[in-house]
Amino acid sequence: MKLENLRIIVDERERKSGIPELLKSVGLNLEMKTLPIGDYIVAPETVVERKSIRDLMASVFDGRLFDQCTRLKEHFENPVVLMEGNVDEIEEIAENPLIFYGAISTVVLDFKIPVIPTPSATHTAKLLVSMCSRKDAPKGPYLKKIKKSSDLERQQLSVLCSLPGVGEKFAVRMLEKFGTPLKVFAATTAELAKVEGLGESRAKKIKKTLDSKSKHLKKSNQKTLDS
Repeated sequence: MKLENLRIIVDERERKSGIPELLKSVGLNLEMKTLPIGDYIVAPETVVERKSIRDLMASVFDGRLFDQCTRLKEHFENPVVLMEGNVDEIEEIAENPLIFYGAISTVVLDFKIPVIPTPSATHTAKLLVSMCSRKDAPKGPYLKKIKKSSDLERQQLSVLCSLPGVGEKFAVRMLEKFGTPLKVFAATTAELAKVEGLGESRAKKIKKTLDSKSKHLKKSNQKTLDS
């Protein structure tokens, strides 16, 4: 297969990595775009998210990594996370490498996304070329319409996830049942308990959190509220 027959779509923000230049130098057809998710689309169903070891660590600690994995899985059949750099750096950067490896395990085992290490930009470029030039590569449109993740939806879910015992699964079920976070907050314990799998004791904890008077309530307010 001739390399000039291959195309790869590259996110604009990857220019500074030097990898697009390396891909061009071996004759690959490059299309630079601002991609809403991922860094390299090497086939219609295959997207690569490239992260340096430092980027990967940062995205583990600020919670972005799992959000990105969710979106990669939503839009591509074969997402890949590429971890570029010297793995020994993990010892220098992370106080507790176990947290880092725990996150990587979640990506591989729960999201079913492979994590491939490469030592340098040159090797990353070689890996991308080989992914792009697979003989049985499917033909089809590379760029699908990818909706930017709805920030409103994310915010609604994270508001509900802050309640005791509520993870994303229950937050979604609550929105399916009540429609808005406000209606969830206004629901009775009995109504909350009817959310599939939530149960009465969790519903009581949620109601207690929402109904208990805060110690931050100012004295002057209290008089007017109680009078």
